Amino acid sequence: MKYYNNIVETIGNTPLVKINRVLGEDFPALVLAKVETTNPGNSVKDRMALKMIEDAEKDGRLKPGGTIIEGTSGNTGMGLALVAIQKGYKCIFVTNSKQSKEKCDILRAVGAEVIVCPTDVKPTDPRSYYSVSKRLAKETENGWYVNQYDNLSNRQAHYESTAPEIWDQTDGQLTHFVAGAGTGGTVTGCGTFFKEKNPDIKIIGVDTYGSILKEIHETGEIHLNHAYTYITEGIGEDILPENYDMSVIDHFEKVTDKDGAIYARRLAKEEGIFCGYSAGSAMSALVQMKDQFTKDDVIVVLLHDHGSRYVGKIYNDEWMKEMGWLD
Repeated sequence: MKYYNNIVETIGNTPLVKINRVLGEDFPALVLAKVETTNPGNSVKDRMALKMIEDAEKDGRLKPGGTIIEGTSGNTGMGLALVAIQKGYKCIFVTNSKQSKEKCDILRAVGAEVIVCPTDVKPTDPRSYYSVSKRLAKETENGWYVNQYDNLSNRQAHYESTAPEIWDQTDGQLTHFVAGAGTGGTVTGCGTFFKEKNPDIKIIGVDTYGSILKEIHETGEIHLNHAYTYITEGIGEDILPENYDMSVIDHFEKVTDKDGAIYARRLAKEEGIFCGYSAGSAMSALVQMKDQFTKDDVIVVLLHDHGSRYVGKIYNDEWMKEMGWLD
């Protein structure tokens, strides 16, 4: 008999799928999507959730019967919750009001407590989900604050699992790696691995308007007051997480909220790949950069999460019309 002992054992080994239509017939390069929705929590975040918990257990930060506390947009929370169920931990997740109702409902479905904080506040504001997470970790007995933004086990997970899978699946022939940039774990972890294998591989982070990541990369300066509210979920930051190593990233491409939503919908309808907001942003970024690619390029684009998280927003026609993005 072939079976897994628990759902956590199914994390990883996600498929690489050719993109055939959504980029247009004249797109010059071979584009392969690393479809992370086949992870048990339906996102790439399962990988780093497992790694962060295992590392915290090893060094004693997370003790038996403890409570896992994290500020999360939903996907990291789902990954943490699935691992926590197997290991006997409780979970408290803090998110912001920008996140879809579906994400919060899913977290509650797997037994987590979910606290929603306002979006339009600075990270240092005591009401922000960063601040509330840290406060709860101090107040909760036997609590462990995951801190995916500055926890380097995040990027290490992608260095150890995501990137080697892609390298093997492409026989080392990829020329570009494209991923949405949020905590920095995926783009830095994979980017570091690929640069070690071949320094000529280009690492591209997908950013959104309102985020400060592209500005930091290009100027080396951090101006938190340059950030403003955006709608796109899963990418962009108004802080600089410690998981970033900007030296391994060659370029950040910014995509509008509208284009990210439209291309996510197109990806579903034209490729049958039902993914989240940031997947649409990644597709839009490739279209914007089309003239920079050649017929000999092999581009791997990572698709972070599942479209079911967004059925009340980008996959809802009424919501799209309210935004002015659908006639």
